[in-house]
Amino acid sequence: MKNREEIKEKIKEKAKELKEHIKEKIATLVVSAFGFVAALQWNNWVQAVMKPVIEKGGKNHFWLLLIAIFVTIIAVLIAYLFGKKAK
Repeated sequence: MKNREEIKEKIKEKAKELKEHIKEKIATLVVSAFGFVAALQWNNWVQAVMKPVIEKGGKNHFWLLLIAIFVTIIAVLIAYLFGKKAK
């Protein structure tokens, strides 16, 4: 009988761990979804701000490339800083 009780306890323990793991993953997914929505809004803002510059310059591809490089550099710096703080 002791063996059955140990097994039940282990099952309960593992179920609790699984429940916590699932909660963490759901929280991560929700935060990521809000981050994605925020990124889309920033994208709209950047496009609205840069549209006159792009149309005025006439060289759309050059400006789009320049903006993409600039945004990528900022994203990498932010990711680096957050990664550094997480350690």
